[in-house]
Amino acid sequence: MSENINHSNFLIFAAKNYINHCFNEEEFFDDLKKIKYIKRLFNRYIQSGELKERILLNHIIILFNVFEHEACVKMLFLKLEGYHKILKPFLVFLNFCPDSIIIDEKKLDILPIEMDKIVIEKLRQL
Repeated sequence: MSENINHSNFLIFAAKNYINHCFNEEEFFDDLKKIKYIKRLFNRYIQSGELKERILLNHIIILFNVFEHEACVKMLFLKLEGYHKILKPFLVFLNFCPDSIIIDEKKLDILPIEMDKIVIEKLRQL
C-alpha cells in the first residue's frame, strides 16, 4: 500500500482501510478509539511502571482484525509517536512489524527502533 497517511487525512485513510464487514459509523469510531486506549495504557506504563500487556494485546489484535494490516501499522505509528519503543515489541510479538513504513511522505525505519526491555520480558512470559 503506497497511500500516504498523515494527521490531516487520518480519518479518510482509516475509513478506506476498514475491513469490518458489519460496518457502521459508530462501530468504526469505537474501533478507532482503541488507539486512544492504547496511548492511555502506554502513558500509565510510563508514569507508574504498570504494564497491562494483555489488555494492550487485545486492543492491538482487534485493530488488526478490522483494518488492513499495513494500514494499521501506519496508523499506530502515526498516532503513537513518542511511544514507538513500547509499541514495537507488541508488533514483533504478533509478527506484524515491518522493517519500514512511509508516514507523512517520509520513510520510518522501524528496525533500528530500540524496544523497551520490560515490555519484551512481559511478553516473553505470556
